[in-house]
Amino acid sequence: MRLNTQGWLVPAGLITLSLVPVVASGMRLIEVAGNPAVTPDNARFLATPLAIYLHAGGGAVFLILGALQFAPGPRGRWHRMSGRVAVAAGLASALAGFWMTLTFPAEPANGPLLFAIRLVIGPAWALCLILGLHAAIRGDILAHQAWIRRAYALALGAGTTVIIYGPWYLVTGIDTPTTSALAQLAAWIINLAIAEIAIARAQPRRAVLSA
Repeated sequence: MRLNTQGWLVPAGLITLSLVPVVASGMRLIEVAGNPAVTPDNARFLATPLAIYLHAGGGAVFLILGALQFAPGPRGRWHRMSGRVAVAAGLASALAGFWMTLTFPAEPANGPLLFAIRLVIGPAWALCLILGLHAAIRGDILAHQAWIRRAYALALGAGTTVIIYGPWYLVTGIDTPTTSALAQLAAWIINLAIAEIAIARAQPRRAVLSA
């Protein structure tokens, strides 16, 4: 059987882009699990470790399993089972992140703009996952794929932020709460725009299937 290497470019690229948030999540989980000394940087995580387990761990699982959902091949039992795990992990991460935004002490390095953006992104991520799951249950596969693409685009914001903000900081040396928030907002907008392009390209197939 010939391996469709070209079809694996998308999941491979998504996994590569997700390495930044996945590695960062792993390091945070290791830190919290290791019973470290309390510092101003980690005090909020150590006070409620379950929240960081759900947010960081769930996000990492969603990003890896979600990327594999784009792999070529028949959509069999593995796709359905791993998809359910990915949705559950994504919901746990999104809701835990939203709870952390509302309850954790404000971080001076973030600022009010990023706080406001996170209040929108977290619920939007969870909503996309719920709508994607609902579409799958009712058998609307194209709607399911569309909502899951949007959910993955939102989850991958941290990876795209590094691509945007890294060069900016290296060139200008400017790192303020406003520029950081704008970079993260731009990352989410770019990701969603790419997702919408992919969704639009799938629309002709809908017409063909329904003809």
